[in-house]
Amino acid sequence: MAFTLPALPYAPEALDPHISAKTLSFHHGKHHAAYVNKLNELLQGKPLATKKLEDVIMESAQERGPVFNNAAQVWNHSFFWNCLSPKGGGAPTGVLADKIKATFGSVDKFKEDLKNAAIGQFGSGWAWLVQDQGQLKITKTPNAENPMIHGQTALFTVDVWEHAYYLDYQNRRPDFVQTVLDKLINWDFVAQNLK
Repeated sequence: MAFTLPALPYAPEALDPHISAKTLSFHHGKHHAAYVNKLNELLQGKPLATKKLEDVIMESAQERGPVFNNAAQVWNHSFFWNCLSPKGGGAPTGVLADKIKATFGSVDKFKEDLKNAAIGQFGSGWAWLVQDQGQLKITKTPNAENPMIHGQTALFTVDVWEHAYYLDYQNRRPDFVQTVLDKLINWDFVAQNLK
């Protein structure tokens, strides 16, 4: 069974003016689609082709080769789209808000720490809010790597590969990350991921 490119959970223009429809057309329609297509090509006729995406990632993680890179990028991007919302931003509520405040001191401090992780990721990669043995943590991963392979549960991510922001923000990664955290973060999705 071939993997397919999931539809965006909102219209391509829905994140304007923070992320343009043009950026989404390239990021989702070209980059994400290319990872899906390459993964299907790599797995054609192989036993992994019948497995769930998460299983493909875990079973190919040790080698960190083309199968892992493409499978993890398919998963990371699918997760990332859900981390964003046209009605995003603001502050978390309920248990998630309590956990963030208990861990980081405040929502603002959480945003500052996550932004620093995103800015500090050298080259391409991701910054994450994860749950690790019940505790919230901020991590960053290079390239296609994700928290799953470290036994962590991803709650939120921001993509800091240049194709995520370059058309709209050029080399201003900090501005892109701040905008995601202030205007687009989908707190409902983050809360759903809590265990």
